[in-house]
Amino acid sequence: MRIAGICSHEVAAVVMMLALGMPAGNLGAQSASYLNHDALTRELRSLVEGSSSASMRSLGTSHEGRDIWLVEIGNPTGAPLDSRPGLLIVGNLSGDHVIGSALALETIRFLLTGGDSTANPDSVLSERVVYVVPRLNPDGAEAMFASVRYDRRRNGRAFDDDNDGRIDEDPPRDLNGDGLITVMRVADPSGDYMIHPDDARLMRRADPSKGESGAYSIYIEGRDSDGDGWVSEDGPGGVDLDRNFQHAYPYWERDAGPYMVSEPESRALMDFVVAHRNIGAILTFGHSDNLVTPPDNRGKLADELALDLPAFAIASYDELWEKGIFDADQPGGFAGFGFGGGGGGLPRLRGAQPGRDNDPSAGRRPATTVNAADRTYFESVSRAYKEITGISRLGTNREAKGAFFQFGYFQYGVPSFSTAGWGLPARPAADDSTPPAARRRPARPPGGGGERARSGARPDASKRAGADSTVLTALDSAGIDAFVDWTPFSHPDLGAVEIGGFRPHAVVNPPAEDLPELGRAHGAFAVRLAGMLPRVRIVGTDVTNHGGGVFTVSVEIENTGYFPTALRHGVVSRSVQPTVVQIQVPPDAVLTGDDKTSRVQRLEGSGGREEVTWVISARAGTSVEIRVRSQKGGTATATVTLR
Repeated sequence: MRIAGICSHEVAAVVMMLALGMPAGNLGAQSASYLNHDALTRELRSLVEGSSSASMRSLGTSHEGRDIWLVEIGNPTGAPLDSRPGLLIVGNLSGDHVIGSALALETIRFLLTGGDSTANPDSVLSERVVYVVPRLNPDGAEAMFASVRYDRRRNGRAFDDDNDGRIDEDPPRDLNGDGLITVMRVADPSGDYMIHPDDARLMRRADPSKGESGAYSIYIEGRDSDGDGWVSEDGPGGVDLDRNFQHAYPYWERDAGPYMVSEPESRALMDFVVAHRNIGAILTFGHSDNLVTPPDNRGKLADELALDLPAFAIASYDELWEKGIFDADQPGGFAGFGFGGGGGGLPRLRGAQPGRDNDPSAGRRPATTVNAADRTYFESVSRAYKEITGISRLGTNREAKGAFFQFGYFQYGVPSFSTAGWGLPARPAADDSTPPAARRRPARPPGGGGERARSGARPDASKRAGADSTVLTALDSAGIDAFVDWTPFSHPDLGAVEIGGFRPHAVVNPPAEDLPELGRAHGAFAVRLAGMLPRVRIVGTDVTNHGGGVFTVSVEIENTGYFPTALRHGVVSRSVQPTVVQIQVPPDAVLTGDDKTSRVQRLEGSGGREEVTWVISARAGTSVEIRVRSQKGGTATATVTLR
């Protein structure tokens, strides 16, 4: 076992356990509970200690000082791990998506315990390596385990949400003492919201064009702690890490960070990825999806067409934009900084845009859709994912702006995938007497909850309400207690209010008892995905003796993996190096034919082959080595004797 970053007292504890005959690790015990940072760390170490094929180290620390763990898995015999084709798995980029770290943990367990009858990881791990970062956002995830639970996607960066020169001074408060941060609805004839006509628990924005009138205002549970007239508008946390990366980075949006890869957590991940160019595919667990629904025939993701997040997130701080908190004439507003006022709305500053800031005809524009030649790989992986996990229908889905998996394809050039990792329970038939817990099965991944990530235009109100209803109906049908009923409360500032709404984390994360089965399914998928990575080998060599010390040497190489050694976009963006085939003779010994160091830009998968031929001058009987190195497909060597 190889473990980095373990304290001396923890090493001593392991030694004591071994001395007493106690197992240092329990590889087979699946976790049926969500784990805070300390518990997750212990479980990861336990898994690593029990296997010779795993190592663990910290990539760095978060804003609040928590380690960002990396687990590296591969059979230690054979080629060095960093020269093998690699699969990178990243979970829990958004703090509230704690299922991401749970699935990553169970995937590690699956790989280290030999899988099951549907997937055996041994052959994959003998030639490939799997890197797993279970929890990129440990600070945000801790909110799920706090004494007062609340949805928090953002990391631990201190941030001045309301631009008043004070930081995190107006957080949510658990006013009714139930241990949860939900929302407050206040009767208000000038409010924007009404009770949903189909379900009195739900709220929706009134539509005046349909004769509807608002009767309520909505607030996050809390008070106006800083006396600025706004309730709970400046709480803890600053950056949602899955909006902090380079592709389609959402400039000037508050949860995206001050600039790309601005956070210690995202920087730690980026440094690792840049240093490990052998990574040939990426899988993330997050709020965006391209596995249930792959890119369409235009190469666009479904999340560009679907809703952002349903209306159960209406109480997020985003609502304050629409209520004019940042009007030009408001104290503490953005007047003079180019944001403009006029009834709130979105900030106007953006990044460089074609036709406004630069000439759209000046050079190649950055790609924003999946290359047509690459779509078939995304479609094939999507079919495999749905077959293995049973998740086959797409629900609400966050637009992937600044998402890490998008960077993985558009900037890093490899097949890159994202999934919510679970689905809302299927609605049972009217005569189904099966207990609710037994009816649960992955069917439809949710879009999320908690802080609503801004996507630009606000989704249509009627559709948003429909999403709420769909989510709540599905959870009700499975016996999942996801909603806190509205109860009266005497607010010290607002007077009579009602507190209730969706429970924190209930829509984003499935019940804990579902984790072992979901983990097993995603472990099996990880084995399938790793097995698709390109893998180069030498399938044949040939030597022809022309006499006088002149020989023709030929080598045929093959890619036995499913993916090509470079996606078409990887070639276009020049982010993936060509496969190198080199004959080990002095440069002046190569008389004609291919270059001493030849390059194959793209070797197709599924048995794609390429032949390289040299005419060389050498002494008969000499042994000559031929080396093949593919950045994403590993290495191979062969030795020929000149006869």
